[in-house]
Amino acid sequence: FPGSDADVALHYQVASDAAFSQVVSEGTVVATLATGFTAKVDASGLQAGTAYYYRFSQGSTHSPTGRTRTLPQTASSLKLAVMSCANFPAGLFNVYAEVAKSDAEFALHLGDYIYEYAADGYASSSAAALGRVSAPANELLTLADYRTRHAQYKSDPDSKNLHALKPMMAVWDDHEIANDAFASGAENHTPATEGTWANRKAAALQAYHEWMPIRTGADKAKIYRSFNFGNLVSLHMLDTRLIGRDEQIEIGALAGAAGPAARNQALAAFSSPTRQMLGAEQMQWLQGQLAASSARWQVLGQQVLMGRMEFPVSVLAALNTSDLSEAAQLAGQKAVTDYLTAKATPVAARTATQIALMDTTLNPKLGYNLDAWDGYVAARETLLMTAYQLQKRLVVLAGDTHNAWHSDLTLMGLADARLAGTKVGEEFATSSVSSPGLENYLVTLKPAQIKSIFEGVVDDLNWMDASQRGYLKMSFTATEAKGEWFFVNTIGNRSYTSELGRTQTM
Repeated sequence: FPGSDADVALHYQVASDAAFSQVVSEGTVVATLATGFTAKVDASGLQAGTAYYYRFSQGSTHSPTGRTRTLPQTASSLKLAVMSCANFPAGLFNVYAEVAKSDAEFALHLGDYIYEYAADGYASSSAAALGRVSAPANELLTLADYRTRHAQYKSDPDSKNLHALKPMMAVWDDHEIANDAFASGAENHTPATEGTWANRKAAALQAYHEWMPIRTGADKAKIYRSFNFGNLVSLHMLDTRLIGRDEQIEIGALAGAAGPAARNQALAAFSSPTRQMLGAEQMQWLQGQLAASSARWQVLGQQVLMGRMEFPVSVLAALNTSDLSEAAQLAGQKAVTDYLTAKATPVAARTATQIALMDTTLNPKLGYNLDAWDGYVAARETLLMTAYQLQKRLVVLAGDTHNAWHSDLTLMGLADARLAGTKVGEEFATSSVSSPGLENYLVTLKPAQIKSIFEGVVDDLNWMDASQRGYLKMSFTATEAKGEWFFVNTIGNRSYTSELGRTQTM
């Protein structure tokens, strides 16, 4: 009740029909001050592979009815809607509306469900016009801050409808806490002015568990878990962000921008065989899950791109997003053209300059985003080698970048050079719900140019979209894994259209 700190007792019901004439589970749950007056129930007595309706009541007042379904014991097919990166002030959640209408049986959210920035921060230029100014106005630091922001996101009508119609499996990424987070800190956290990282993280995780449909155990920081859909799919939801990740390495340091000593230090850390993305405990758990599963498809639901998005240094140095002058744009385009021309020229016909461009000793390749798995090459190789040695059919799902991607997953050959380039699986990465993508940073290039550059330069990349907001629908049968990328034409108006942009099978 407004202004009261008293506990609120709620009656819950789960039924097999929308009229609640066939209630199969019910009981009482209490919303308390300690949980921000949120309440969650783990209903018992439900049958596998069954759709149900649920609601909460107080006296004669009922909540809106929700629909859910339980995991199947056997499955011949499965459809998952994969989403990521929903920034409230950046635009309307039309993508959520599309997922709610889709035939996907389950929804996967791969993180950045909320953003922590102040109201005048990231991607907020249209917020006032759209009536979507972030609350609270300040950057999120306290439990009250995070609770308020979660409540605002859940107030969105498309968010409400999505959660009412689709059971969701979710993991966090960085913005649920702070940008570019790692185990012991974040790029967007300054202890001297914002308090300890431990306190901020604890507040963020508390609010996350209160507001998200996720089981809460004794350790709120441990959210990696598996879901089995019969012997068809084992879905392993990972935490690549908080539980074990080492701090990111700046690409400028690797390129020598801070001097030789800093470069050598960065290179040593980058190439260390003990450098962690998942952490030793989670990696061991995942290896055990992969080994024990007899499912046809092993699917990793995780946050950041695993595919090798490697660019030659000659291109990375020229595509400088901090210099938007015409001269810089022309230099970047020339570097790309020179590299692609050398790549397409037969070895025997290459000039000395082209030979140098293709020599990875003289012109080494680096991932452009070292916050992704490209910044944790030994950890990635360990994971992919596990799948390779176990002969598992591996599908990796990713979000984070705000653009859509499809890549082959290949070994680097760190342990055995003979295996370099061996394909282990494929990665299907979703675009964002509302957050702007590469097209917002590489502003001197048209989306078609960005697409051409990435698809031409990056060896393992099969396809990407450089400008659209949307979601990924993954469909599985015993013989096929299929990704379908759907895009909406606007997030600035509730009148919109949606179309299928790409279909890729494995």
